[in-house]
Amino acid sequence: MITDPIRADALLPSPPTHLDGRQGINRGRHSIRQIAADTDIEAIRLWLAEYAGSPHTLRSYRKEAVRLLLWSTRTQAKPVSSLTREDLLAYEAFLSRPPAGWIDTTRPRHGSDRRLFAGPLSPRSIRQALGILSGLFNYLVAAGYLAGNPLALRRQRGHVVSRRATVERYLSQDLWRFILDFIETPPQSSARERQHHERVRWLFRLLYGASLRASEAAQARAGDLYQRRGRWWLAVVGKGGVAGDVPISEALMADFARYRAFHGLPGLPLPEESTPLVMSVAGQTDKPLSPTAIYLIVKDIFRRAASALEVTDPAGAMTLRKASTHWLRHTSASHQADAGNDIRHIQRNLRHASIETTAIYLHAEEDRRHADTTGTL
Repeated sequence: MITDPIRADALLPSPPTHLDGRQGINRGRHSIRQIAADTDIEAIRLWLAEYAGSPHTLRSYRKEAVRLLLWSTRTQAKPVSSLTREDLLAYEAFLSRPPAGWIDTTRPRHGSDRRLFAGPLSPRSIRQALGILSGLFNYLVAAGYLAGNPLALRRQRGHVVSRRATVERYLSQDLWRFILDFIETPPQSSARERQHHERVRWLFRLLYGASLRASEAAQARAGDLYQRRGRWWLAVVGKGGVAGDVPISEALMADFARYRAFHGLPGLPLPEESTPLVMSVAGQTDKPLSPTAIYLIVKDIFRRAASALEVTDPAGAMTLRKASTHWLRHTSASHQADAGNDIRHIQRNLRHASIETTAIYLHAEEDRRHADTTGTL
């Protein structure tokens, strides 16, 4: 039984019959249907069900689907299956300037009348939202539910690549060493403090050493580690369900063995072992730490480390206050690039579809260009 990906509170009250999509002008009338859905909500539920195994992706996609559904029926008085390219241009403008009623802070956080926006979306967030919705429309076209994708005509503007050609959300080698040292400083006098210390110590090393997203670390199990030709690898199913494998160093395996020993487990994992790579806050060997908990733990460490660094390095402290779990993934990639690792290897380690995405981590070349240029002026 599939749990309804669109919660009951997300779309109540249901739209009237003339807005439910049965008579949508973009319906695929003559194609062979791959799904049995008769209404837009039913069709979108099936699309979301494809992501049931990726909670973080599901939440993000559901949010965009709900926003579009409510805007379409309430603002345009149209079902989603009647939206045209002109409507989607209006929706793009709406995302950049949502009316006051949509961002009313007095509205509840949950329920059919909840607030759906914290404020206007940034250009980057708008691109992400429309990209998600284009994926939805492509799915419904492939399923025979829609005749065409109204976002397929959207012009791909030159701002896909950011103004800065390199990513800046990473820690320098000095800041990374500071974080590793700082992790060792909190008190460890009680059993609870020691457990927290071991969890934090392992979590930071795992996110950095395996270049993982928070959701990937939360989903990973001990049985996902395996040996090939005497070397350790971690099988990962990442964003969009893309599978890959990541090389795991002997040093990281030693850190994992230490973490497992603290919890009374053998140092090396067994094949098919279901123990989470990062156990729950209570240290339960059958429950993983959630992506949200991983994010909050990392943010707390960065915040406290920033306070400790404020007096001697205010710029570094400012950087740490902005840092999050994804910064550790960026840091891993940047440090690999600085060390001269082949960009193709980094691409595979991060599971990037395009090598252009990986190229933003090549800071060393930019550093050399800066030094060569300023040294001659």
